Amino acid sequence: MSLLLLLLLVSYYVGTLGTHTEIKRVAEEKVTLPCHHQLGLPEKDTLDIEWLLTDNEGNQKVVITYSSRHVYNNLTEEQKGRVAFASNFLAGDASLQIEPLKPSDEGRYTCKVKNSGRYVWSHVILKVLVRPSKPKCELEGELTEGSDLTLQCESSSGTEPIVYYWQRIREKEGEDERLPPKSRIDYNHPGRVLLQNLTMSYSGLYQCTAGNEAGKESCVVRVTVQLTGIVAGALLIFLLVWLLIRRKDKERYEEEERPNEIREDAEAPKARLVKPSSSSSGSRSSRSGSSSTRSTANSASRSQRTLSTDAAPQPGLATQAYSLVGPEVRGSEPKKVHHANLTKAETTPSMIPSQSRAFQTV
Repeated sequence: MSLLLLLLLVSYYVGTLGTHTEIKRVAEEKVTLPCHHQLGLPEKDTLDIEWLLTDNEGNQKVVITYSSRHVYNNLTEEQKGRVAFASNFLAGDASLQIEPLKPSDEGRYTCKVKNSGRYVWSHVILKVLVRPSKPKCELEGELTEGSDLTLQCESSSGTEPIVYYWQRIREKEGEDERLPPKSRIDYNHPGRVLLQNLTMSYSGLYQCTAGNEAGKESCVVRVTVQLTGIVAGALLIFLLVWLLIRRKDKERYEEEERPNEIREDAEAPKARLVKPSSSSSGSRSSRSGSSSTRSTANSASRSQRTLSTDAAPQPGLATQAYSLVGPEVRGSEPKKVHHANLTKAETTPSMIPSQSRAFQTV
Protein backbone atom coordinates (compact mmCIF):
# COMPACT_ATOMS: atom_id res chain seq x y z
CA MET A 1 0.00 0.00 0.00
CA SER A 2 2.75 2.40 0.89
CA LEU A 3 4.50 1.61 -2.39
CA LEU A 4 1.42 2.42 -4.45
CA LEU A 5 1.00 5.73 -2.68
CA LEU A 6 4.56 6.61 -3.34
CA LEU A 7 4.17 5.92 -7.06
CA LEU A 8 1.10 8.13 -7.21
CA LEU A 9 2.89 10.95 -5.48
CA VAL A 10 5.84 10.67 -7.84
CA SER A 11 3.61 10.69 -10.90
CA TYR A 12 1.84 13.76 -9.56
CA TYR A 13 4.82 15.91 -8.72
CA VAL A 14 7.39 14.85 -11.25
CA GLY A 15 7.73 17.33 -14.07
CA THR A 16 8.52 16.52 -17.68
CA LEU A 17 12.01 17.68 -18.57
CA GLY A 18 12.39 18.88 -22.15
CA THR A 19 15.44 18.16 -24.23
CA HIS A 20 18.17 20.73 -24.68
CA THR A 21 17.72 22.46 -28.02
CA GLU A 22 20.23 24.71 -29.77
CA ILE A 23 19.04 27.38 -32.15
CA LYS A 24 21.13 29.73 -34.30
CA ARG A 25 19.71 32.86 -35.75
CA VAL A 26 21.14 35.96 -37.42
CA ALA A 27 20.87 39.29 -35.66
CA GLU A 28 17.92 41.49 -36.68
CA GLU A 29 15.88 38.42 -37.56
CA LYS A 30 13.00 36.76 -35.63
CA VAL A 31 13.25 33.62 -33.52
CA THR A 32 10.77 31.40 -31.71
CA LEU A 33 11.96 29.33 -28.74
CA PRO A 34 9.72 26.24 -28.25
CA CYS A 35 7.97 25.30 -25.00
CA HIS A 36 4.91 22.98 -24.86
CA HIS A 37 2.87 21.70 -21.88
CA GLN A 38 -0.52 20.25 -20.93
CA LEU A 39 -0.99 21.86 -17.58
CA GLY A 40 -3.29 24.75 -18.34
CA LEU A 41 -6.59 23.07 -19.14
CA PRO A 42 -7.60 21.57 -15.77
CA GLU A 43 -7.00 24.63 -13.62
CA LYS A 44 -6.25 27.83 -15.53
CA ASP A 45 -6.33 30.07 -12.50
CA THR A 46 -3.30 28.31 -10.95
CA LEU A 47 -1.20 28.23 -14.15
CA ASP A 48 2.20 29.94 -13.97
CA ILE A 49 4.64 30.32 -16.87
CA GLU A 50 8.10 31.82 -16.62
CA TRP A 51 10.98 32.29 -19.08
CA LEU A 52 14.48 32.81 -17.66
CA LEU A 53 17.70 33.83 -19.45
CA THR A 54 21.18 32.96 -18.29
CA ASP A 55 23.66 35.00 -20.36
CA ASN A 56 27.20 33.99 -21.31
CA GLU A 57 28.57 35.60 -18.16
CA GLY A 58 26.31 33.53 -15.87
CA ASN A 59 23.88 36.29 -14.97
CA GLN A 60 20.21 35.23 -14.78
CA LYS A 61 17.13 37.39 -15.41
CA VAL A 62 13.41 36.96 -16.00
CA VAL A 63 12.32 37.56 -19.60
CA ILE A 64 8.50 37.10 -19.49
CA THR A 65 5.93 35.62 -17.08
CA TYR A 66 2.26 34.71 -16.88
CA SER A 67 0.75 34.71 -13.42
CA SER A 68 -2.73 35.35 -12.01
CA ARG A 69 -4.09 35.70 -15.53
CA HIS A 70 -1.67 38.53 -16.42
CA VAL A 71 1.31 38.66 -18.78
CA TYR A 72 4.41 40.61 -17.75
CA ASN A 73 6.84 41.23 -20.64
CA ASN A 74 8.54 44.50 -19.76
CA LEU A 75 10.81 43.10 -17.12
CA THR A 76 14.19 44.10 -18.65
CA GLU A 77 15.30 47.20 -20.50
CA GLU A 78 17.31 45.20 -23.04
CA GLN A 79 14.30 43.14 -24.18
CA LYS A 80 11.49 45.53 -23.49
CA GLY A 81 8.97 45.48 -26.35
CA ARG A 82 10.77 42.68 -28.20
CA VAL A 83 9.52 39.56 -26.34
CA ALA A 84 6.08 37.91 -26.31
CA PHE A 85 4.31 34.53 -26.21
CA ALA A 86 4.22 33.15 -29.72
CA SER A 87 0.86 31.35 -29.41
CA ASN A 88 -1.96 30.38 -27.04
CA PHE A 89 0.00 29.59 -23.93
CA LEU A 90 -3.19 28.55 -22.07
CA ALA A 91 -3.78 25.80 -24.61
CA GLY A 92 -0.34 24.33 -24.09
CA ASP A 93 2.02 26.38 -26.34
CA ALA A 94 4.15 28.68 -24.21
CA SER A 95 6.81 29.28 -26.90
CA LEU A 96 8.73 32.56 -26.68
CA GLN A 97 9.15 34.93 -29.62
CA ILE A 98 11.93 37.53 -29.85
CA GLU A 99 12.01 40.14 -32.62
CA PRO A 100 14.33 41.66 -33.70
CA LEU A 101 17.24 39.71 -32.33
CA LYS A 102 20.25 41.41 -30.81
CA PRO A 103 23.63 39.96 -29.83
CA SER A 104 22.72 40.54 -26.15
CA ASP A 105 19.86 38.02 -26.52
CA GLU A 106 22.33 35.16 -26.78
CA GLY A 107 22.34 32.68 -23.86
CA ARG A 108 20.57 29.74 -22.25
CA TYR A 109 16.78 30.06 -21.97
CA THR A 110 14.65 28.04 -19.53
CA CYS A 111 10.89 27.63 -19.82
CA LYS A 112 9.21 26.69 -16.53
CA VAL A 113 5.49 25.81 -16.42
CA LYS A 114 3.72 25.07 -13.11
CA ASN A 115 0.12 24.13 -12.40
CA SER A 116 -1.36 22.50 -9.33
CA GLY A 117 1.96 21.16 -8.13
CA ARG A 118 3.04 19.83 -11.56
CA TYR A 119 6.06 21.19 -13.42
CA VAL A 120 7.34 21.20 -16.98
CA TRP A 121 10.87 22.37 -17.81
CA SER A 122 12.49 22.96 -21.17
CA HIS A 123 15.84 24.44 -22.14
CA VAL A 124 16.92 26.21 -25.29
CA ILE A 125 20.39 27.49 -26.11
CA LEU A 126 20.18 30.50 -28.41
CA LYS A 127 23.14 31.70 -30.46
CA VAL A 128 22.83 35.04 -32.17
CA LEU A 129 25.04 35.28 -35.23
CA VAL A 130 26.33 38.67 -36.40
CA ARG A 131 27.33 38.89 -40.03
CA PRO A 132 30.71 40.51 -40.67
CA SER A 133 30.75 44.25 -41.04
CA LYS A 134 31.87 45.58 -44.40
CA PRO A 135 35.64 44.99 -44.41
CA LYS A 136 38.21 47.65 -45.15
CA CYS A 137 40.72 46.93 -47.91
CA GLU A 138 44.17 48.50 -47.64
CA LEU A 139 47.56 48.32 -49.37
CA GLU A 140 50.88 48.22 -47.55
CA GLY A 141 54.14 48.58 -49.49
CA GLU A 142 55.44 50.20 -52.67
CA LEU A 143 53.60 49.97 -55.97
CA THR A 144 56.77 49.65 -58.07
CA GLU A 145 58.16 46.81 -60.14
CA GLY A 146 60.26 44.35 -58.14
CA SER A 147 58.79 45.42 -54.78
CA ASP A 148 56.56 43.45 -52.40
CA LEU A 149 52.99 44.50 -51.62
CA THR A 150 50.65 43.37 -48.84
CA LEU A 151 46.87 43.31 -49.28
CA GLN A 152 45.01 43.75 -45.99
CA CYS A 153 41.35 43.09 -45.25
CA GLU A 154 39.56 43.15 -41.90
CA SER A 155 36.00 43.44 -40.56
CA SER A 156 35.53 45.42 -37.37
CA SER A 157 32.67 43.23 -36.10
CA GLY A 158 31.05 39.87 -36.67
CA THR A 159 30.69 36.47 -35.09
CA GLU A 160 33.90 34.50 -35.03
CA PRO A 161 35.30 32.73 -36.85
CA ILE A 162 35.43 35.08 -39.86
CA VAL A 163 36.94 33.63 -43.01
CA TYR A 164 38.70 35.96 -45.47
CA TYR A 165 39.14 35.19 -49.15
CA TRP A 166 41.09 37.25 -51.73
CA GLN A 167 40.59 37.04 -55.49
CA ARG A 168 41.07 39.11 -58.63
CA ILE A 169 38.16 40.69 -60.49
CA ARG A 170 38.11 40.12 -64.22
CA GLU A 171 37.98 43.43 -66.09
CA LYS A 172 38.62 41.88 -69.50
CA GLU A 173 37.58 38.65 -71.11
CA GLY A 174 40.05 35.86 -70.41
CA GLU A 175 41.60 37.31 -67.25
CA ASP A 176 42.23 34.92 -64.38
CA GLU A 177 40.38 35.36 -61.07
CA ARG A 178 43.12 33.62 -59.13
CA LEU A 179 45.84 35.51 -57.33
CA PRO A 180 49.25 35.86 -59.05
CA PRO A 181 51.55 32.85 -58.72
CA LYS A 182 53.94 34.53 -56.28
CA SER A 183 51.31 35.18 -53.59
CA ARG A 184 51.49 34.09 -49.96
CA ILE A 185 48.63 33.97 -47.46
CA ASP A 186 49.44 34.91 -43.87
CA TYR A 187 47.67 32.15 -41.92
CA ASN A 188 48.24 33.98 -38.63
CA HIS A 189 46.31 36.91 -40.11
CA PRO A 190 43.91 35.41 -42.67
CA GLY A 191 43.04 38.80 -44.13
CA ARG A 192 46.63 39.47 -45.28
CA VAL A 193 48.09 38.40 -48.62
CA LEU A 194 51.66 39.11 -49.75
CA LEU A 195 52.34 39.78 -53.43
CA GLN A 196 56.04 39.24 -54.12
CA ASN A 197 58.23 40.73 -56.87
CA LEU A 198 55.59 42.92 -58.47
CA THR A 199 55.33 43.16 -62.25
CA MET A 200 53.06 45.17 -64.53
CA SER A 201 50.84 42.09 -64.91
CA TYR A 202 49.87 42.37 -61.23
CA SER A 203 47.91 45.57 -61.90
CA GLY A 204 44.14 45.25 -61.58
CA LEU A 205 41.21 44.99 -59.17
CA TYR A 206 41.38 42.76 -56.09
CA GLN A 207 38.38 41.79 -53.94
CA CYS A 208 38.35 40.61 -50.34
CA THR A 209 35.34 38.70 -48.99
CA ALA A 210 34.76 38.29 -45.26
CA GLY A 211 32.23 35.61 -44.31
CA ASN A 212 30.85 33.55 -41.43
CA GLU A 213 27.69 31.56 -40.71
CA ALA A 214 25.58 34.72 -40.83
CA GLY A 215 26.62 36.00 -44.23
CA LYS A 216 29.28 37.73 -46.32
CA GLU A 217 30.57 41.23 -47.01
CA SER A 218 33.31 42.35 -49.39
CA CYS A 219 35.50 45.28 -50.41
CA VAL A 220 37.53 46.08 -53.54
CA VAL A 221 40.93 47.75 -54.03
CA ARG A 222 42.86 48.63 -57.19
CA VAL A 223 46.56 47.80 -57.60
CA THR A 224 48.53 49.92 -60.12
CA VAL A 225 52.16 48.84 -60.51
CA GLN A 226 54.50 51.63 -61.68
CA LEU A 227 57.94 51.61 -63.26
CA THR A 228 60.89 51.92 -60.91
CA GLY A 229 62.89 55.14 -60.64
CA ILE A 230 65.92 53.58 -62.38
CA VAL A 231 63.94 52.56 -65.42
CA ALA A 232 62.15 55.89 -65.57
CA GLY A 233 65.47 57.74 -65.31
CA ALA A 234 66.99 55.65 -68.10
CA LEU A 235 64.04 56.42 -70.34
CA LEU A 236 64.40 60.14 -69.59
CA ILE A 237 68.11 60.12 -70.45
CA PHE A 238 67.43 58.23 -73.67
CA LEU A 239 64.82 60.82 -74.63
CA LEU A 240 67.21 63.73 -73.99
CA VAL A 241 69.98 62.13 -76.06
CA TRP A 242 67.58 61.50 -78.91
CA LEU A 243 66.44 65.14 -78.87
CA LEU A 244 70.06 66.39 -78.95
CA ILE A 245 70.90 64.15 -81.91
CA ARG A 246 67.90 65.38 -83.83
CA ARG A 247 68.83 69.00 -83.11
CA LYS A 248 72.39 68.53 -84.38
CA ASP A 249 71.15 66.81 -87.52
CA LYS A 250 68.81 69.72 -88.17
CA GLU A 251 71.59 72.31 -87.72
CA ARG A 252 73.92 70.41 -90.06
CA TYR A 253 71.19 70.18 -92.68
CA GLU A 254 70.56 73.93 -92.49
CA GLU A 255 74.31 74.70 -92.88
CA GLU A 256 74.51 72.53 -95.99
CA GLU A 257 71.51 74.17 -97.57
CA ARG A 258 72.51 77.79 -96.79
CA PRO A 259 75.15 78.31 -99.65
CA ASN A 260 72.66 77.11 -102.25
CA GLU A 261 70.12 79.72 -101.32
CA ILE A 262 69.90 82.89 -103.53
CA ARG A 263 69.28 85.95 -101.49
CA GLU A 264 67.13 88.38 -103.40
CA ASP A 265 67.82 91.22 -100.97
CA ALA A 266 71.66 91.10 -101.47
CA GLU A 267 73.19 94.40 -102.73
CA ALA A 268 74.82 94.25 -106.15
CA PRO A 269 78.55 95.11 -106.33
CA LYS A 270 79.29 98.69 -107.45
CA ALA A 271 81.35 99.48 -110.53
CA ARG A 272 84.53 101.60 -110.24
CA LEU A 273 85.64 104.19 -112.80
CA VAL A 274 89.37 104.35 -113.61
CA LYS A 275 90.78 107.52 -115.25
CA PRO A 276 93.57 106.86 -117.70
CA SER A 277 96.78 109.01 -117.24
CA SER A 278 97.93 109.24 -120.89
CA SER A 279 97.08 108.38 -124.43
CA SER A 280 99.25 105.27 -124.21
CA SER A 281 97.27 104.02 -121.28
CA GLY A 282 94.18 104.78 -123.24
CA SER A 283 95.54 102.72 -126.10
CA ARG A 284 96.36 99.86 -123.72
CA SER A 285 92.92 100.19 -122.29
CA SER A 286 91.53 100.13 -125.78
CA ARG A 287 93.53 97.04 -126.70
CA SER A 288 92.77 95.25 -123.47
CA GLY A 289 89.21 96.33 -123.75
CA SER A 290 89.03 94.90 -127.25
CA SER A 291 90.58 91.62 -126.04
CA SER A 292 88.27 91.49 -123.07
CA THR A 293 85.36 92.30 -125.30
CA ARG A 294 86.20 89.43 -127.63
CA SER A 295 86.69 86.97 -124.76
CA THR A 296 83.41 87.87 -123.21
CA ALA A 297 81.43 88.25 -126.38
CA ASN A 298 79.12 85.38 -125.46
CA SER A 299 78.22 86.93 -122.10
CA ALA A 300 78.28 90.62 -123.05
CA SER A 301 74.54 90.75 -123.53
CA ARG A 302 74.00 89.60 -119.94
CA SER A 303 76.79 91.45 -118.12
CA GLN A 304 77.12 94.81 -119.88
CA ARG A 305 74.63 97.51 -120.48
CA THR A 306 75.13 100.52 -122.75
CA LEU A 307 75.89 103.71 -120.95
CA SER A 308 73.01 106.07 -120.67
CA THR A 309 72.74 108.73 -123.29
CA ASP A 310 72.60 111.27 -120.51
CA ALA A 311 76.37 110.79 -119.97
CA ALA A 312 77.30 111.56 -123.61
CA PRO A 313 79.68 114.55 -124.08
CA GLN A 314 78.37 117.91 -125.20
CA PRO A 315 79.02 119.01 -128.76
CA GLY A 316 82.34 120.71 -129.32
CA LEU A 317 84.02 119.19 -126.25
CA ALA A 318 86.63 116.46 -126.31
CA THR A 319 85.63 113.30 -124.52
CA GLN A 320 87.98 111.70 -122.03
CA ALA A 321 88.03 107.89 -121.98
CA TYR A 322 87.15 106.06 -118.86
CA SER A 323 87.36 102.35 -118.12
CA LEU A 324 84.81 100.43 -116.07
CA VAL A 325 86.69 98.23 -113.63
CA GLY A 326 85.06 95.81 -111.22
CA PRO A 327 83.06 92.59 -111.12
CA GLU A 328 80.51 92.13 -113.82
CA VAL A 329 77.07 91.93 -112.32
CA ARG A 330 74.03 91.22 -114.40
CA GLY A 331 71.54 94.05 -114.22
CA SER A 332 73.98 96.61 -112.67
CA GLU A 333 74.12 100.03 -114.31
CA PRO A 334 77.40 101.96 -114.85
CA LYS A 335 77.76 105.26 -113.16
CA LYS A 336 76.98 108.38 -115.14
CA VAL A 337 79.84 110.68 -116.11
CA HIS A 338 79.28 114.12 -114.74
CA HIS A 339 80.06 117.31 -116.61
CA ALA A 340 82.50 118.40 -113.89
CA ASN A 341 84.79 115.48 -114.64
CA LEU A 342 84.83 116.21 -118.37
CA THR A 343 86.14 119.82 -118.10
CA LYS A 344 89.66 118.50 -117.53
CA ALA A 345 89.83 117.12 -121.05
CA GLU A 346 89.24 120.47 -122.74
CA THR A 347 92.82 121.66 -122.25
CA THR A 348 94.40 118.70 -124.16
CA PRO A 349 92.14 117.83 -127.03
CA SER A 350 95.00 116.81 -129.33
CA MET A 351 96.40 114.08 -126.95
CA ILE A 352 93.30 111.87 -126.92
CA PRO A 353 93.27 109.25 -129.64
CA SER A 354 90.14 108.91 -131.63
CA GLN A 355 89.83 105.23 -130.72
CA SER A 356 89.69 106.01 -126.95
CA ARG A 357 86.68 108.23 -127.16
CA ALA A 358 84.41 105.37 -126.32
CA PHE A 359 84.15 103.73 -122.90
CA GLN A 360 85.92 100.42 -122.60
CA THR A 361 85.16 97.56 -120.29
CA VAL A 362 88.10 95.84 -118.63
